[in-house]
Amino acid sequence: MIESIFSGLTTIDPPETFALMKAFADDQHPEKLFLAIGAYRDDSGKPWVLPVVRKTEIQVAGDTALDHEYLPLFGYPHFTTAVMELALGKSSKAIQQNRAVSVQTISCTGSLRLVADLLHQKMKRNIVYFSNPTWHYHASIFRAAGFTSIHDYRYWDPENRCLDISGMLADLEQAPASSIIVLHACGHNPSGMDPTKEQWMQIADLMEEKNLVPLFDFAYHGFVSGDPDLDAWAVRYFVDKGFELFVCQSFSKNFGLYGERVGNLIIVQQSSTTSDALLSQLTPLIVTKHLTPGAYGPRIVAKILNTPTFREEWMENLTTMATRIRKMRQLLHDKLVTLGTPGNWDHIVQQVGMFSYTGLTKNQVSILVQKYHVYMPKSGRMNMCGLTLANIDYVAQAINGAVIADVA
Repeated sequence: MIESIFSGLTTIDPPETFALMKAFADDQHPEKLFLAIGAYRDDSGKPWVLPVVRKTEIQVAGDTALDHEYLPLFGYPHFTTAVMELALGKSSKAIQQNRAVSVQTISCTGSLRLVADLLHQKMKRNIVYFSNPTWHYHASIFRAAGFTSIHDYRYWDPENRCLDISGMLADLEQAPASSIIVLHACGHNPSGMDPTKEQWMQIADLMEEKNLVPLFDFAYHGFVSGDPDLDAWAVRYFVDKGFELFVCQSFSKNFGLYGERVGNLIIVQQSSTTSDALLSQLTPLIVTKHLTPGAYGPRIVAKILNTPTFREEWMENLTTMATRIRKMRQLLHDKLVTLGTPGNWDHIVQQVGMFSYTGLTKNQVSILVQKYHVYMPKSGRMNMCGLTLANIDYVAQAINGAVIADVA
């Protein structure tokens, strides 16, 4: 018998989140909680279809003028224009001067891979820096695209539980000119700690001086403050400052379209004269990845953003999500303080967005899982959306018990 072509494959461990999901599914404890996955949940702990999205998708499905033909190579134009304006601002000079191009992708992951391939294959770049810590797929995406000079810069200060701005600036100071610097536009994943406006200005000044190239991961637009303009401040500041840069957008969180994988890539240039060459170089990269993107999700996003009444309702839905997350942060903080849990927990309310680097140690997380059946990654990153009015007392008591047990 001929040996199988697959016989040389070996089994590798799944990503931690998926391993946690399996362990959680196998756990029969009645009070088990899963606080790991990066998806919004309502106060009943259920996935939330945004009311404006439900209303819009019914209209899209009932529109007999629509068909199922392929979209253009660069995506649905009504979508790519609307989301570029959402990120950069409708009055952005980069848009008005035709210096920005907008290309639909397969969520933010697809945007990152597309820009990584463009940078490495077409622009011969090989040096990239990520925040420490960062989303665990970032380095994998750039490594798969061929990058071999992959570094990190200090970001989260675990001792003081805050942004290590001095460490970040010192590390960026050492980065070679033309290095790609991956930044989180808002709602930093996994720390939940964003720079202040003043700190963003410091970062931009240094990057301008060192000729470093910004690449913004913009997966939580509107999800931090509930105001898309406010959440876009850093991106717009860098654009106004004259940077050439990349913006990778996702509409999983802010529209709740997780399974539709709706994404977009914006590239801002110094001059519109390079746009034709840029798009021509993107073409073969797109063709070999997905040829053309999906139509359903982008049609929903475009209709909402381009219909004033729907857009207003979407803003209200964003406020609902952002407000609930802030409420859960405050409640958890207050309950830990009331319980007298050892340590300082102010960072929980100083952080923003979906995630919190709780400061819990690996051993404390292990106690949470084994004794209290509360699941989160070993890093102590918690999805604040997993907290509800019904479970927050249990979670606070579990954290308190785990910290006390570890200290003892």
